[in-house]
Amino acid sequence: MDSAAPWVDDDNAALLVDLYELTMAQAYWRQGMSQDAVFSLFIRSLQPERNYFLACGLDSVLRFLENLRFLPEATEYLSSLGMFSQEFLKWLGELRFTGAVHAVPEGTPVFPDEPVLELVAPLPQAQLVETFLMNQIHSQTVLASKAARVVEAAAGRAVVEFGLRRIHGTDAGLKAARVAYIAGATATSNVLAGKTYSIPVTGTIAHSYIQAHDSEIEALRNFARLYPETILLVDTYDTLAGARKVTELAQELGEDFKIRGVRLDSGDLVQLAFEVREILDQAGLERLEIFASGGLDEYRIAAIVERQAPITGFGVGTRMGVSHDAPSADTAYKLVEYRGTGRLKLSPGKPVLPGRKQVFRRREKGRFEGDVIARHGETLPGEPLLRQVMAAGERTPAGRVSLEESRLWARQQIEALPNSVRALRPAEPAYPVEISETLLTYQHEVAAGVRRPG
Repeated sequence: MDSAAPWVDDDNAALLVDLYELTMAQAYWRQGMSQDAVFSLFIRSLQPERNYFLACGLDSVLRFLENLRFLPEATEYLSSLGMFSQEFLKWLGELRFTGAVHAVPEGTPVFPDEPVLELVAPLPQAQLVETFLMNQIHSQTVLASKAARVVEAAAGRAVVEFGLRRIHGTDAGLKAARVAYIAGATATSNVLAGKTYSIPVTGTIAHSYIQAHDSEIEALRNFARLYPETILLVDTYDTLAGARKVTELAQELGEDFKIRGVRLDSGDLVQLAFEVREILDQAGLERLEIFASGGLDEYRIAAIVERQAPITGFGVGTRMGVSHDAPSADTAYKLVEYRGTGRLKLSPGKPVLPGRKQVFRRREKGRFEGDVIARHGETLPGEPLLRQVMAAGERTPAGRVSLEESRLWARQQIEALPNSVRALRPAEPAYPVEISETLLTYQHEVAAGVRRPG
């Protein structure tokens, strides 16, 4: 057993790099290549059934950059590899991030090739942070995009994030709860996420509690007495019989019966919801809500809503927490400028737009109608999306946004998307994204220079 296994968070992740970033950084350092570089982080293509991505992860990135340190134990480990000079390790030990970051706010819908962020910093610094930035923007954006679809499918009904136990790791589990909240989820079952991010926490009851009692009614009674306003699980044995036991409990407790609702976790949720609603209503319990969980995703929720099942909220776990149908995206972090000159790749199928950029988003009658990716400094119709969120290694006011502000921003931005883009099925036509003539001309100029011999 490894008793020294570290707890990695955004404050102690300096070594959370791929080795080649360190070897390149030493090469840059030795060669005196420390002028400013610009790296652009973007997603090359949409996943199946996705019409947009919901950008998230910026707060984690800024926190990491603010606190970037190679502590003595980190440089000691690197020294043991026999690959790095003591002079370079001393430089690493003194390193602080001094660059700038321009990014779209968390909760902004983005599309392929649009920069989610652009980082401007001395080349070795910009290279060293590649893996962490990609990891956080990728994972949080993928999960936020899935959560936005689930919330869309729920059509105003509550969505509670239930995914922690099956999400891939504790860091992802925490941040999945956070980005689901940004995307519109109302609460999480994750208590540490609740404490860390001040997200509302909620929970009901597990089948094991019912099973541990000698009778179902005894379990329901005991739990209702301890937590009067809870939601009771009724499908451990027989869903309809469980619902009837809730009505018995209501008669037994009288005015002390304050249960908020019941939860269905298995079976034909639509049919059971109608039948349970009838049982509750006949007992005068019209105020009780019906909450559903159990293998839900946006498609099952949309089907439930379409059939007008009397369900007022959904607990969504694994399929949202790991973005079950599309768990990854083709995220890239590419050098686009060094020493004031545009840089690009000419690899087939992996184009890179050179230089710093801006994205302009046009509205028509309150709805977004298209984007243009432009060169930095261009002025075009529409709202510029990239904002300076860090300067000289410190957050700007635009980089100090609360979770509630990000949640409100996301709701406003999603509501402004065309209905076809918000829909679960592929949008036809896709949301239009163009490249400005100025940027295309610059790309051709840079490409021509790269192709010259020498």
